Amino acid sequence: MTLSVFLQSLISGILIGGVYALIGIGLTIIFGVMRVINFAHGDIMMVGMYLTFYLFTLFHVDPFVSIVITIPLMFLFGAFLQKVFINRIIGTLPQNQILLTIGLGLIISNSAMLAFTSDYKILTTSYSSGSFKLGEISISQPLTASFIITVVITAILYWFLMKTDTGQAIRATAQDREAAQLMGINVSRMSMLAFGIGAAMAGTAGALISPTYYIFPQVGSAFTLKAFVITVLGGMGSIVGATLGGIIIGIVESVGAVAISSDWKDVLVFAIFLLVLLVKPSGLLGRSRM
Repeated sequence: MTLSVFLQSLISGILIGGVYALIGIGLTIIFGVMRVINFAHGDIMMVGMYLTFYLFTLFHVDPFVSIVITIPLMFLFGAFLQKVFINRIIGTLPQNQILLTIGLGLIISNSAMLAFTSDYKILTTSYSSGSFKLGEISISQPLTASFIITVVITAILYWFLMKTDTGQAIRATAQDREAAQLMGINVSRMSMLAFGIGAAMAGTAGALISPTYYIFPQVGSAFTLKAFVITVLGGMGSIVGATLGGIIIGIVESVGAVAISSDWKDVLVFAIFLLVLLVKPSGLLGRSRM
C-alpha cells in the first residue's frame, strides 16, 4: 500500500468516523441519563434515512438541508418512544430493558418493511459520487460535508450540555438520578429530553449517511451493533469518548478494507473492541457518567 493510498483511506476513515461518532453520541446520552441500552437505536437511525429519502424524492429537499426538518421530527419521535414505552422500564432489570428495546427495533423495522417494502433505495444527488483533489488524494464531497456538519452539531450539543441550565440538569440526572430529583430536577422530563436528543442524533446520522449508503428496513441492525461498540469503546456515558470511538472505528474500517480486505474490516473492528475491553474494561476514556 502506497503512502497516498494510506493517507486517502485514513482521511476517508476519519470522515465516515465523524458520522459514526454522531450515532455513538446519541446512544451514550441515552445510556448516561437513563441507564438503558437502546437496541432500537439503529432502527431509529433507519427512520431518519427514510425521512431524508422521501424529503428528497417528493419535495426535492437536499439531504444535508433536510436535517433542519429531520432533527425536530426525530426528537419528537424519540420523546414519544420514551414517554410511551421506555419510561415504563427505567430502573427495572436489565433484561427487561434489552427485550423491550429489541422489540421496539423489530416493530420499527418491520413497519418500515410493510410501508416501503424490502427493496434497497438509493438517494442519488449531483454530488453523491463527487470528490475533490488534495494533491494525489481524492476526498469524497458528501463525506466531507457530513463531517463538517457533524462537527458543528457535536459542538452545539457539547455547549448545550455544559453551559445551559437544561443541559446541566441532564448531566446532573446522569450523575445521580435520586440526588437530582431531591434537588428539584424533573428527572422524568430530563429522561424524555435525553431520549429525544439521542433519537435526533441517530436520525441526523441517518440523514448525513443517506447519500452514500443503501437504504432498506434492516439497515439499522448493523448500525445498532456499531453504535454499541463505539459507546463501549469510548467509555459508557462519555460524549468525548463516543466521538473518539467513532473516529477510531471509521479509521479501522477504511484502512483495514484497503490494507487487508473489505471482508475483514468488521473482524478488525471487533478485535480492537475486545482488546480494549481486555486491557481497559471501562473504555478508552473510562467513565460511567456524562
